[in-house]
Amino acid sequence: MKRLSLVVAFLLGLCLVLLPIGIDQWSASQAPAVAAQKRPVAKVPSRKKPVVPVGDRTPKKPVQPKKEVVPPGQQPFAQTIRGLKKQEGLFTVYQNLKTNKLLVEIKPEQLNVNFLWTTTLESGIGERGIYSGLPISDFLFYFRRVNNSLQLTVRNVNFRVRPGDPLQRSINRSFSDSVLYALPIRSTHPQRKTLLVDLSAVLLSDFPGLSPDLSRLLGASYTVDPSKSYLGQARAFPLNVELESIYNFSSSGGGRAVETLPDSRALTLRVRYSLSHLPQQNDYQPRLADDRVGYFITAYQDFSNDNRREPFVRYINRWHLEKQDPTAPLSPPKKPIKFWIENTVPLEYRESVRDGILMWNKAFEKIGFQDAIVVEQMPDDATWDPADIRYNTIRWFNSLDATFAMGPSRVNPLTGQILDADIIVDASFIRFIKQEAQIFAEGGGNQENNTLPQLVQNGAMCSYRPIPPRLLPATAPTPEVTQPSFLRKAAEDYDLCYSTDMLRHFATGSLGVAFLGNVSPSSRDMQEYLQQFLKSLIAHEVGHTLGLRHNFHASAMLKPEELNDRQITRTRGLVSSVMDYVPPNLAPKGTKQGDYYTTVVGPYDEWAIEYGYRPIEGATVPQAELRTLEKIAQRAPEPDLAYATDEDLFSFLDPDVNLFDLSGDMVTYSRWQMENAREMWNRLEKRYPIRGESYTEARNVFDTILFQYFNYATALPQYIGGQSFSRSHAGDPEGRLPFQPVPLAQQRQALTVIQKYVFDETAFRFSPDLLNKLAPSRWRHWGSDIPLFRLDYPIYERVFMLQRFVLADLFSRDRLARLRDSELKARPGETLTLPELFDTLQTDIWREVVQPGEAPLQLSSLRRALQREYLETLSDMVLRAYTVPDDARTLAYYHLKRLQDNLSRSLKRSDLDIYTRAHFEESRDRITKTLNAELKTR
Repeated sequence: MKRLSLVVAFLLGLCLVLLPIGIDQWSASQAPAVAAQKRPVAKVPSRKKPVVPVGDRTPKKPVQPKKEVVPPGQQPFAQTIRGLKKQEGLFTVYQNLKTNKLLVEIKPEQLNVNFLWTTTLESGIGERGIYSGLPISDFLFYFRRVNNSLQLTVRNVNFRVRPGDPLQRSINRSFSDSVLYALPIRSTHPQRKTLLVDLSAVLLSDFPGLSPDLSRLLGASYTVDPSKSYLGQARAFPLNVELESIYNFSSSGGGRAVETLPDSRALTLRVRYSLSHLPQQNDYQPRLADDRVGYFITAYQDFSNDNRREPFVRYINRWHLEKQDPTAPLSPPKKPIKFWIENTVPLEYRESVRDGILMWNKAFEKIGFQDAIVVEQMPDDATWDPADIRYNTIRWFNSLDATFAMGPSRVNPLTGQILDADIIVDASFIRFIKQEAQIFAEGGGNQENNTLPQLVQNGAMCSYRPIPPRLLPATAPTPEVTQPSFLRKAAEDYDLCYSTDMLRHFATGSLGVAFLGNVSPSSRDMQEYLQQFLKSLIAHEVGHTLGLRHNFHASAMLKPEELNDRQITRTRGLVSSVMDYVPPNLAPKGTKQGDYYTTVVGPYDEWAIEYGYRPIEGATVPQAELRTLEKIAQRAPEPDLAYATDEDLFSFLDPDVNLFDLSGDMVTYSRWQMENAREMWNRLEKRYPIRGESYTEARNVFDTILFQYFNYATALPQYIGGQSFSRSHAGDPEGRLPFQPVPLAQQRQALTVIQKYVFDETAFRFSPDLLNKLAPSRWRHWGSDIPLFRLDYPIYERVFMLQRFVLADLFSRDRLARLRDSELKARPGETLTLPELFDTLQTDIWREVVQPGEAPLQLSSLRRALQREYLETLSDMVLRAYTVPDDARTLAYYHLKRLQDNLSRSLKRSDLDIYTRAHFEESRDRITKTLNAELKTR
């Protein structure tokens, strides 16, 4: 019994020792259940000595964190980002604005992955091509690790093979990518293994390459001043990162004064960089291009297929647009194309801007999309930036000399998918029209060649009419480039060409509305004119952002008599496409005015949108769409769908393909507009200047009307030897051959109009009172220097310049060559011949000696000047001063010989005034010397 008592006592003691341990272990295992039942857990008094679990009597030491292993040449991650503000997004960025420090964290899975880099000029100087909102560059890039650096590398996307093709190894060796920077890896995150690089030095250097442009345009050496340049606020988002550099450029001086700067030795430019994710949608399918429909193109050479007729694969540039309900005849898109009207757009123009954007929904409705494009107004308190690549915007900017609009877009260079678009509009367009400011820049000095380029060439963007080589000085200096390189690239990539000439036409239209309609600047007609212009301007630029190129054939859709019938223009349109450049439609005298500009997209616009955006069911690769696309494109021969773009325009072959023309009969329309100009000159004499105003306004208005007259007169020679050009393919329904000569009757009609409105001196008879009121501006201050030319109006030089230009164009080498060739390309009697052209012009210009009348001969100074110019032109042909076809040179010899005989006969008359007699004698002697020199040369 005693032994049993001892055993019991031992067991009870052991229980007392183990009891706390058992209760703690039970509590831990049952805690969730107890908590769920909300039962209190009994507490056991703790012992003073620590309880050590059975089997382990040695207390454990606290676990120490592993020491970060820093790769050679790097710093600890935590230390590197100390004091920097963190933002997570596509790339995590760390920034300290005070110290100009910007670090970017790259994930391992982001190496060798394509991203899009876009650069935008966020602020400018408002002069000489440096304007806010301009796109500078965009390219595909990736980060490539080489040793302890990440190479910022531009991907070469111009040469490709199919995925998995062994030729990829050869492509990689044959065509190089471009490494822009090698960025040292500052640190590696110990857990995430992300790589930290410093972009500060890159973004504070002249990354966009602005210094050469500034130095060339401003005439002095400009470089980035590191002490005054700094980084803007970086912003990181899930699919993009927005970075900003504020560059301060300095110059030692010596350049031309920049009127928009308070001191030309220093200027500030703000540049926005967008680094964005490329969409990986598996359902977006590139669409193959067709040269019958005008889209911007993403092209590459495919080395995987040797059986192709040519190596290029061409995709059109377009948005990713899908129906919410593919089976519905009309369905909203899954994601519409959204444009934001920037809060800088003046309130009174926002409705017209909105209407211009939404004009395109009519075309999308035809292919089943309801509200494909939507518009929202950017709030005044918006926190986002219009340059953010996530937003498509209509932006307003101001300048001293820009006067253009542009609709660029950012495109995935692998597929042609449009990702972003920002339309920029210079406020000068509207301000110019409302204020009727001076638009005809007076040339310096008194040389007519100084003014000639201003009339026939666009001073800022592109060639308008080519100056015949005969009219250029033999030692003509190389034309000064007046645009920065990135603006010239924009002109190539986005068909940029709105500029001074467009403003001249707008100003002419406003004068026509006021003079021909007898209305005030605040009238309803003037407001309608302004709103129609702005709406068509925005629609044109939106068309570019949808992927469409210019169509300079669109203005030839209607007959002249249809232009002012609003029942036609409000349904079909004034033109077949808003992608043309058209002058304001001014009705001829006696005709009720119709629309000034088109108010709807035209038949070509609807057809082009169908080609680019019509959903094609069941096609999983681009080639599977070809049958459907071919059916659409085969409509190209339809007259309303005719297409010609920039490269067609600059051949100056087709008279229906022109800048600032209207109707399918430009001969008739030109005659109307030159008659309108005459009527406006008559009204000018009576209405300008208003009492109390300067006579300068009368001079400006006179020159504006002269520009209109010049525009329509210089369009007429294109009919002579002209040919219409079609992009139709063989086998197209109702197809035609690519080239067809302009009908002979139309060529003769154009010559007749030229004789009456250009070469006939009675076309330019102005009253002395009108000419003597044309006083120049005498203000002298910044932006308004007094030009150094003769104060009185040089009417002789202006009119003679027009006559010289038209005559030189008619006798230009290319035109004479086309007339020669047309005799082989057309049936007899279907085209104008070289002999007919020479005979017609000599009979008209030298009418007084070829077909003399009974009245005394007293030639005016303009008539004598035109005859001298004709004589000099034919003499240059005979003496081989410039190259012409041999048949043209022999015809020139023949007509000079006949003219020599006619002059000898006329000099026998006794009723010649001294001017005319001296002119005839000098002309006869010159012909004699020319013919003798030709014989000696032989």
